[in-house]
Amino acid sequence: MNIPLIFWIVPAAAVIALAVAWAFYRSMKREDEGTPRMREIAEHVRKGAMAYLRQQYKVVLIVFIILALFFAYLAYGAGVQNPWVPFAFLTGGFFSGLAGYFGMKTATYASARTANAARQSLDRGLKVAFRSGAVMGLVVVGLGLLDISFWYIILERFVEVSGPQKLVVITTTMLTFGMGASTQALFARVGGGIFTKAADVGADLVGKVEAGIPEDDPRNPATIADNVGDNVGDVAGMGADLYESYVGSILATFALGACAGYGWQGMLLPMALAVCGIICSIIGSFLVKTKEDATQKSLLTSLRTGTYTAAILSAAMLLEHLGFDDAAKKIHTAVEADIEELGSTVRSTDQVGKDILARM
Repeated sequence: MNIPLIFWIVPAAAVIALAVAWAFYRSMKREDEGTPRMREIAEHVRKGAMAYLRQQYKVVLIVFIILALFFAYLAYGAGVQNPWVPFAFLTGGFFSGLAGYFGMKTATYASARTANAARQSLDRGLKVAFRSGAVMGLVVVGLGLLDISFWYIILERFVEVSGPQKLVVITTTMLTFGMGASTQALFARVGGGIFTKAADVGADLVGKVEAGIPEDDPRNPATIADNVGDNVGDVAGMGADLYESYVGSILATFALGACAGYGWQGMLLPMALAVCGIICSIIGSFLVKTKEDATQKSLLTSLRTGTYTAAILSAAMLLEHLGFDDAAKKIHTAVEADIEELGSTVRSTDQVGKDILARM
């Protein structure tokens, strides 16, 4: 196979992202879920969310089988499609659904643990919440890059076309699993959104209108359905949607680069950016912390500190990739020195930027 050595950084970064996601998940599971009442409510929400997801995936599976058979006919019967298209379509949908499932599973386990951790320490509650949320983000990028890497290796080995046209065939075929991810995201986002709104309106009607009690009052049993809706719509649906957007943007860039004649270099840039994003996001996730007397503003500042530091590191890696090694080294050195000296200090986002700039 004619695969450049630098390509193997991509699946390696995907495995690292999944490994860190697993470490964050295990760390969250070790946290105490709280009082017996908190455990009971969390279990009800968890069971409801899983029941919805099982039912939805049954329907989606039927749709995917029908569409896969249609693509198989186009590929093997009519001969107007690449023979790999049906399989690429199925894997795209599978990984998109998997990203949503892992995100929702983590969220339903993390909710009570976050509340209980916040009872003990605001900083601890923030870390549990943030790193639990980071699980889905890392799973999305990890599965996305793993899927892209897998299909590139397969198609590079078996596509019997030579010259620049080979990359065109490979990239356009890979777009099909982007379509599979989009199909799964459509069902997850729309179906989850409808369930979310229906549960929300139903809970409000029963609670605020009929019983005259506040929204999300624990005395209202419909609050459980409302929480289930939040998980299936805003977590599982969002996870599948994010996967589709992430993979789709990379694959579209692949196809444009190959068709424009840039060859392997046209495919390398989006993957290099994705790898940089993974590494910098992992580093940034460890910088999110706050004080016990924090206000809403300082909590947002803590989140932005991690996000913007990751963005600065991504810019440094991009400069290094483009050949500006001296500028990249200055940024790396400044960020490392700032983290070592002031990493535990709560500062405004503007101050973090000024401190890093001053060190350059």
